[in-house]
Amino acid sequence: MAPITDEHVETVRGLVAAIPAGKVATYGDIADAAGLSSPRIVAWIMRTDSSDLPWHRVIRASGRPAPHLASAQLERLRAEGVLATDGRVPLSGCRHRF
Repeated sequence: MAPITDEHVETVRGLVAAIPAGKVATYGDIADAAGLSSPRIVAWIMRTDSSDLPWHRVIRASGRPAPHLASAQLERLRAEGVLATDGRVPLSGCRHRF
């Protein structure tokens, strides 16, 4: 993985904070908007520095949350009006565009 700078972290944090309630973005969407080479960089930043962010609005490209977060993430999204079908969020209807 390429070195991650404080600027990368702050850019990702700003993008995640900008996702409105009722919308989601994928790790890849955020990586593209931040000019990062991989969604994995976004995942690493989210894993280490996102407790004060709406982390639940960031999902995998498949529309599925990470297995270890699925229950909590889908519950939070449901509270915002984002409904999943069989554990998958329909990106076509609720994807945030940066």
